[in-house]
Amino acid sequence: FMGLTGVGDLLLTATGDLSRNRTVGMQLAQGRTLDDILHSLGHVAEGVRCARAVAALARAKGVDMPITFTVCEVLFEGLPAAKAVERLLQRDAKSESAR
Repeated sequence: FMGLTGVGDLLLTATGDLSRNRTVGMQLAQGRTLDDILHSLGHVAEGVRCARAVAALARAKGVDMPITFTVCEVLFEGLPAAKAVERLLQRDAKSESAR
């Protein structure tokens, strides 16, 4: 993932105006519903499907992924994006490599 192609893909997804995933995120932050965004997008936003799949796999394997779980709450349960960010920033810091 950390090769040039992986980093390039991440940078464009996070910053590019043509990124469908970024478009979904920006419009969710503006208060639009996921259904409305996806309908108007006209293309697949892979991150929406992947978020649910990754969260399900993490739960099945007992892996705590608070950002992924919170993204799913924003996408599928109506959690406002601003509230999601606030909640994530209020979490206690802990080691990311602890087993």
